[in-house]
Amino acid sequence: MTAFQAKLVLIDLDGTLVDSVPDLAYSVDQTMLALGLPIRGEAAVRTWVGNGVKTLVERALMNDLHQPAEPAALEQALGIFMGIYAENTSQRSRIYPGVLEGLDFLQSCNKIQIACVTNKAEQFTHKLLKDLGLFERFALIVSGDTLPEKKPHPLPLLYAAERLGVPVSAAIMLGDSKSDVKAARAAGFKMIAVSYGYNHGEDIRDYQPDAVIDSLQELTTLIQCA
Repeated sequence: MTAFQAKLVLIDLDGTLVDSVPDLAYSVDQTMLALGLPIRGEAAVRTWVGNGVKTLVERALMNDLHQPAEPAALEQALGIFMGIYAENTSQRSRIYPGVLEGLDFLQSCNKIQIACVTNKAEQFTHKLLKDLGLFERFALIVSGDTLPEKKPHPLPLLYAAERLGVPVSAAIMLGDSKSDVKAARAAGFKMIAVSYGYNHGEDIRDYQPDAVIDSLQELTTLIQCA
């Protein structure tokens, strides 16, 4: 495979840089217990994450990927969850193997800027990145509530490219989910997907990204540094 040329690499957070499900699952289960409902468990939460906290809580409340919740019940559950997750944002979360090596490589490439684009709310995004020592790695961080739209809408990607002065033709999205692929395609970005992470139980290859890697360490041979 020919190596990609890029001046900007946007990287998703949950499921790409960090396995955050252990903290999310703990917070979901504590929320369910507070509401007198059965705990949902980490395996279920792994299939529900990727579209922001509100959607995660709705799926947990209904114990279903698609069924909508009654608005008042959802707001109550969301309020409980937010309080619990604020205290449990990073206690159990871990950086995936190969991430630090991949980031080191990208930062060694003087012509490449790195940004984080996530659907996670800013208050949790910044805390998680800071607690795990990743915050200073990025020239820009775009969270799920930074803009009126979030992935799979292309706006966060286009915003990041514009802010950093890079044409979309020289930009790559790196993520784990179909939301990342759809956003990249709509924005005109190249798309590199990781084979791990959270994609609602689907194989990310089914969404035809430009490349699939098992570790960010593989970026050393997939992206041209000079």
